[in-house]
Amino acid sequence: MLYCREIAEMVKRFAWYPADDEKKQIRKRKVNPTKLRKGIVPGSVLVLLAGRFRGKRVVFLKQLTSGLLLVTGPYKINGVPLRRVNQVYTLTTSTKVDIKSADVGKVDDALFKREKKAKKAQESQFFAEGAKVSP
Repeated sequence: MLYCREIAEMVKRFAWYPADDEKKQIRKRKVNPTKLRKGIVPGSVLVLLAGRFRGKRVVFLKQLTSGLLLVTGPYKINGVPLRRVNQVYTLTTSTKVDIKSADVGKVDDALFKREKKAKKAQESQFFAEGAKVSP
């Protein structure tokens, strides 16, 4: 069983403590854009390694502002829709596909956001509506 003196000896003692009125520096993170791996260019064929469509070959269209990759099946060929994928979960192949005719300029991260659901009526509003009903 340890006694207070033994515990006090185990605690690290500092020779210097900061003053209470000193302002501490806040570390700010630099947001660096995600760099694409070598070999990933628009039109290159990737293999998905995770998720619902793992094992499927997809075509890389462009990199989104969030750093994710925009890929597609094409849907008619293998059933993979437009998806955002982290490049960590892909394998790059040497196969390239011509996508000059594909217009992906309008596709961005906002397209993939879910719509917010309407909030449920509050309890007071619910009972106020019930009071309007006459017998």
